[in-house]
Amino acid sequence: MADSEARPPFPPFTRETAIQKVRMAEDGWNSRDPARVALAYTVDSRWRNRAEFPRGREQIVEFLTRKWQRELDYRLIKELWAFTENRIAVRFAYEWRDDSGNWFRSYGNENWAFDAQGLMAERHASINDSRITEGERLFHWPQGRRPDDHPGLTELGL
Repeated sequence: MADSEARPPFPPFTRETAIQKVRMAEDGWNSRDPARVALAYTVDSRWRNRAEFPRGREQIVEFLTRKWQRELDYRLIKELWAFTENRIAVRFAYEWRDDSGNWFRSYGNENWAFDAQGLMAERHASINDSRITEGERLFHWPQGRRPDDHPGLTELGL
């Protein structure tokens, strides 16, 4: 995909299009396909993810590849927090396990800025991890897209 190709919905966002954009991002990340996910970002997208600062699609692919090699059985839910014309703020939680079988729920917030073509130019993420037991897991759908009837963060009390 060339940088000039469009990725609807486009700014300025309405509540409905912001919710759509959030769900599309969630679906992409739940695919755990770094190359597919990277296409939602500008070729020179700037990130802050915890203490890492990827720049551009190539570094995003490298970052996500490392992430999903370490965070196994990854399942994510994102929820719209706020939006303006070309910015969206989300809160999220995801569950994953390490290669020793320890389960975690990671909580965070992201701030996104989009270009006119609907590509994300900036992503700033703050994330905290909490160890959970397997019995405390709440995200039980088969890996991939979260089913439409699966509760979101608010419904789950997160």
